[in-house]
Amino acid sequence: MSDFQELIGSFPKTREYVRDFFVYGFKTRNEFKGKSPRTYDNERRRLESWLSPYVRRDYVSGGSNISLAIDSNLLDTNPLFRVWKTKSFTDNDIVLHFLILDYLQDGRKMTAEEITDGLLAEYDALFDIQTIRRKCNTYVREGLLYKEKRGKTIVYFLDNAAALWAGSQESLSDALAFYQMAGIFGIIGNELLEQFDHHNQSFRVKHGFFVHTLEDEILFALLQAMNQKFSVRLDIKSSRTAALSSTECIPIRIFISSGSGRRFLCGYVCRRRRFTCFRLDSIKRVIPVKEEAEYDVLTERLSRIHNKLWGVSFQSEGTHFLDKLSMTLQIREPSENYILSRLKREGRGGIVTKTAPNTYLYEIEVFDCNELLPWIRTFTGRILSLECSDKSVEQRFYRDLQEMYRLYTT
Repeated sequence: MSDFQELIGSFPKTREYVRDFFVYGFKTRNEFKGKSPRTYDNERRRLESWLSPYVRRDYVSGGSNISLAIDSNLLDTNPLFRVWKTKSFTDNDIVLHFLILDYLQDGRKMTAEEITDGLLAEYDALFDIQTIRRKCNTYVREGLLYKEKRGKTIVYFLDNAAALWAGSQESLSDALAFYQMAGIFGIIGNELLEQFDHHNQSFRVKHGFFVHTLEDEILFALLQAMNQKFSVRLDIKSSRTAALSSTECIPIRIFISSGSGRRFLCGYVCRRRRFTCFRLDSIKRVIPVKEEAEYDVLTERLSRIHNKLWGVSFQSEGTHFLDKLSMTLQIREPSENYILSRLKREGRGGIVTKTAPNTYLYEIEVFDCNELLPWIRTFTGRILSLECSDKSVEQRFYRDLQEMYRLYTT
């Protein structure tokens, strides 16, 4: 039986651990299906080690469960950044990390053979040349080292000029402190602040979506593919059924919900000949496939039809058919003018027309009117009538009203 390890080598696995407890933390040990009780215990121990100040334990009839309680407006950083720092490493990894970077501090440009000899001479550390070359190439890919080709020879070197300048700039520290709280890939700002030994003393975020940092690895791979105009294969795990599937698409744009902060990939699925949106938190892996000659054409096409989206559903886009919805509301003037202002502000391009005293008509055409229903229900009590070209939407709205009426009268 293998020993418990606090650190793990796969970030996707780390992401699953944290999400299980952060989003689905209501499950007890016995309710944690799909994995063994021992796996549950190991995941719980890792979480308590990584994020102990934010772990909450609740006792229920079926046992106890743990979850994460994180209040963004009280914190100076995102505690979930810690899960980015849980990768396991070998003895050689950690030794070479410090020795190579320390040996190259003076900016000398050296071959892998020279670095190997230097480590032996200065630190009494003997390593194989191929091991040193692989490690240096890895650091080049990660941006820690640079390399140049001199004839047939490859030399490696460290350039600290930018880092030394950045560490001395107080204003840059403030910018990084703000960025780590507010920006996508905030882990970058957090890492730089820690390297410069600075702390965020100025900024707090009232409504932060800290959990979305777990998707940044997926987001980065998608942005790379979009920059190179590549199609990708997505490995997806359904958030409802946990079923695994794979699909190929051309990634075009990233959508971010202003309400939940949830992020979506909008891509063109060639097999279906239509645009589809995928939740980033359901994507497990992104694999580049090939460069797409039609990428710019599809980008322009999405730009033309984007204003006909209410949310992220292209339900009828394949047939170039738009749902039409009209809603008549009673808005008393002038005491309820704030309702009228909200209707115009949140209506996302819909047309608002005054049809009679204290009566307004709201009209809109979108791909999927089902997405409007949560917003429409917020006007309950003021809606005089609602009509939709998709009769299922209309029927669902009135059916929900009848059900709500029944609950309040029985």
